[in-house]
Amino acid sequence: MPKLRAPFGADKTMTAVISGEADIGFMGSEASIYTYAEGATDYVVNFAQLTQRAGNFLVAREEMPDFKWEDLKGHVVLGGRKGGMPEMVFEYILKENGIDPETDLEINQNIDFGSTAAAFAEGQGDFTVEFEPGATTLESEGEGYVVASLGEDSGYVPYTAFSAKKSYIDENPDIIQGFTNALQKGMDYVQVHTPDEIASIIEPQFPETDLETITTIVTRYYEQDTWKSNLIFEQSSFDLLQDILESAGELEGRVPYDDLVTTQFAAIAAQ
Repeated sequence: MPKLRAPFGADKTMTAVISGEADIGFMGSEASIYTYAEGATDYVVNFAQLTQRAGNFLVAREEMPDFKWEDLKGHVVLGGRKGGMPEMVFEYILKENGIDPETDLEINQNIDFGSTAAAFAEGQGDFTVEFEPGATTLESEGEGYVVASLGEDSGYVPYTAFSAKKSYIDENPDIIQGFTNALQKGMDYVQVHTPDEIASIIEPQFPETDLETITTIVTRYYEQDTWKSNLIFEQSSFDLLQDILESAGELEGRVPYDDLVTTQFAAIAAQ
């Protein structure tokens, strides 16, 4: 009987896959790049990409309908930990807009992940970078306003993907194909149903969140094209991911797409 575990963070998920504690991992694609670059022989290969946008948003203390990234200059932003994807994507966007993350603003990286929304509500920072439901909660409580989507402004980043060790994929192609086929059915459902319908289906998975909030969150992700219509992990997205890692100083040399990505299972599932 298959078992589902939910370790917190890509590093712990990768450890579970590498050690054999888990057969398939769902995590940020950067983890596979790091382990390959470190010299792993039975490295982890991405076989199905799920999301193609970063899922976090910039929240301000007041409505800013004409927000531009340069508006952050001279302000304090509650950010993420150094080397984490949320922070790397944020700093990549800043650099792409001609903003120096070191000198043009102050990024507070001392607050634990998951606590930034509460800190912002208590008066810390001028802006905060939030995942859901933090962004929507701040809006509903009148404590902040979403003024930009990091997912939209960073481009099509392979933010999350399913992966397994090369040996496991080679030895269990039928399992990987069946798993990918099931994922594709989920993607097909998303493509032909409204955010309201999707929210109603997933509501039981979030007992602590009301349906209205779930609908708002799904709508926000839906409108920014967060989910891929198929699960094919394209090279252009892989290259952008490496651009972001290099920009953050977390990658010394490029790793080969053909080693770390296989599209054969997703291509069959999409037929």
